[in-house]
Amino acid sequence: MEPSSHAAVVMAFANTLDIEEGTDALREPADLARWLVDNQLAPRTPTVTEADHDRCLRLRGGVREALGTEDQRAHVLADADVVMRELPLLVALSPGAALQPGPELAGTSRALAALAAAVATVRITGEVDRIKRCPAEDCGWVFWDSTKNRSRRWCSMQVCGNRSKARAFASRRRPAQGRTA
Repeated sequence: MEPSSHAAVVMAFANTLDIEEGTDALREPADLARWLVDNQLAPRTPTVTEADHDRCLRLRGGVREALGTEDQRAHVLADADVVMRELPLLVALSPGAALQPGPELAGTSRALAALAAAVATVRITGEVDRIKRCPAEDCGWVFWDSTKNRSRRWCSMQVCGNRSKARAFASRRRPAQGRTA
């Protein structure tokens, strides 16, 4: 099973923050404007205010938190929920437009509402169960779990999974090395 376009944009949004590389694709308002156009959430480059940028970062924080496998920080989720409430969505019966930004929205608010609609759609359809965030503290990459039983844990077993296994092995060996026979 491949991710829907909604799931793909949610993952791309979450991955604008790359912990391993130490980069943020949405560092400045202009970066957000480009990202919205590049990801087809805005038809042309919107004017992004500092307030829009702040709302976007709060929303991203909540999305990343919700996709995490460890204890979730309630305040980050609550902050993102505040942003979601500021972005009204319209439920429609028209084909291909089941959940869309409210007609009163324009510019960056409309683009952020389209992003919120994608987040809501993956939650409603259950696709969110296949979107996971790597539990490695030095990674946090968001990925699509294509396993039949949705059991994939790491973004890459060869990298993050292997590092975790090596750390666990080393921590088990340390106490044994300190013992004397």
